[in-house]
Amino acid sequence: MARGDILRVDLPTSPGNLMHEQVGSRPAIVVQTDITDVNLPTTVIIPMTSNLNALRYPHTFRIDPSNLNGLIKPSVLLVFQLRAIDKRRLGEKIGRLEQNYIQQVDNEIRHLLAL
Repeated sequence: MARGDILRVDLPTSPGNLMHEQVGSRPAIVVQTDITDVNLPTTVIIPMTSNLNALRYPHTFRIDPSNLNGLIKPSVLLVFQLRAIDKRRLGEKIGRLEQNYIQQVDNEIRHLLAL
């Protein structure tokens, strides 16, 4: 697992059934650096959705399927749902995010966190 990998993750249902978070089995981008990832039981990811209506939210952008990223549908990267998850929730590797999208991820994280 490396920064920029697209993995299938299993995100649990929110307590109280609030449902403003992504849940279930879905693709996500690993954004934590490879150096810090080695010794931690968690990793930082950004979940994705195939619901293109999510583009109405700030800190999102569209990713189109390619041979490299392994996606089968156009998807929306939900940068505003950046989170740490237990590595036991990580599943199979789907693909790898293209460099131009990684640059967009970095820009959106900076804007989201006002860095």
